[in-house]
Amino acid sequence: MLGFSLLGSGSSGNALLVRSPSAKILIDNGLSFRQIQVRAASLGETVDNLKAVFVTHEHADHVNGVGTLARKLGIPVYLTGGTLRNLPLGIGALPQVREFEAGDEISVDGLILQSFSVSHDAADPVSYVVRLNGASLGVAADLGHASQLVRTRLAGCHALILESNYCPTMIQAGPYPPAVQQRIRGRLGHLSNPDASALLSDLLHDALQIVVLVHISEDNNTPRRAYQYAAKVLEGHQARLFVARKDRPTRMFEIRP
Repeated sequence: MLGFSLLGSGSSGNALLVRSPSAKILIDNGLSFRQIQVRAASLGETVDNLKAVFVTHEHADHVNGVGTLARKLGIPVYLTGGTLRNLPLGIGALPQVREFEAGDEISVDGLILQSFSVSHDAADPVSYVVRLNGASLGVAADLGHASQLVRTRLAGCHALILESNYCPTMIQAGPYPPAVQQRIRGRLGHLSNPDASALLSDLLHDALQIVVLVHISEDNNTPRRAYQYAAKVLEGHQARLFVARKDRPTRMFEIRP
């Protein structure tokens, strides 16, 4: 059985806990070590037996806590070369670095992670599909364009974590200057509610069990708006829909093939 929880989602810190019966990993960690401990404990989990951290890209909200966590637990950090070379200086030394190329498949105690390139304003960003005994979890967050590669990698996943960052109407009327709006809405930025819904529609299949919307902007979106867009796509489908929040973890979801 493959389990996962978003311990945090948003500009204040992102972290995804993935577990199997014998292993736990994190995908990204923008939270403090204390917050990781507290949020995991609220799920009845511990981070003491984490096996590794996998990084998607070097932006602070995804890596601020990686160095401290890796040093305290003595665990390896997996990331692309471009991401490694562009980590913020404040991350500090990493005890074990496992550099890989986008597209590589990596195994950690039975968990299989398939990396793939995404379109984002970072040095060499990737995302992942995690597999265990036929069950699969696909992650598509922090990308401005869902390419055919993204669609191919996520096809057939039993659970999906999808970015639904902004509402086009809200961002136009919001506080961000035009240059920032352009960056967010560009092909190297983030997915809007309509973008996420279009991607979800393309990925819909009978065995899809769970969809979690993530990286909801505080200024340019609301959880309700994001949910409503995706819910229309899922009308009449068995998949359950959830929205991750920045200040607390989601429940621990479990998926089977």
